[in-house]
Amino acid sequence: MLNIEFLPRYDYSDYSVWEGDWELIEGSPVAMAPAPMRIHQNIARQIIFELQGSYEENDCSDCEISFEVDWKISNHTTLRPDIVFVCDDNNKKYLTKAPKIIIEILSPSTAKRDETIKFNIYEEEKVEYYILVYPEDLRAKAYKLKNDKYTKIGDFTKEKLIFKDIKCDLELDFEKVFKRFRK
Repeated sequence: MLNIEFLPRYDYSDYSVWEGDWELIEGSPVAMAPAPMRIHQNIARQIIFELQGSYEENDCSDCEISFEVDWKISNHTTLRPDIVFVCDDNNKKYLTKAPKIIIEILSPSTAKRDETIKFNIYEEEKVEYYILVYPEDLRAKAYKLKNDKYTKIGDFTKEKLIFKDIKCDLELDFEKVFKRFRK
């Protein structure tokens, strides 16, 4: 039996000097996957493009859409979601507040962590919307926080997801997001 009390526990000061791409979960370093496959990057770009268009049509002046930015949740947990929509966070180095929306684009090496560990952390930190995108299926699962628990609001392949009650209304049209990837 492994005695984990003797394993080192790291904090943000350690994390901030590591080379490569890492996340820190409860003091344990987690290496991020190698550079994502092209479809992962291209779907992320398309999601940001679609969100940006909706963002510009609404009054979201205190909010921003970011890609792969660190979110320092505590001294022992720093995550780097694929896409975030965050409001009223003026820290220039990393996010300090829970994003309103987090979108993770899954790969085989990250799927389990995104569907379980990060799901639970985002729920606990009260991220209002959590979207898991499955590039192989051209499908997204969306969850909304209700009574401090995530409730699945649907699977999206060609539908529009309208985000409400997040400072400004946004829309994400999955027909447009996935269109160029359909065969």
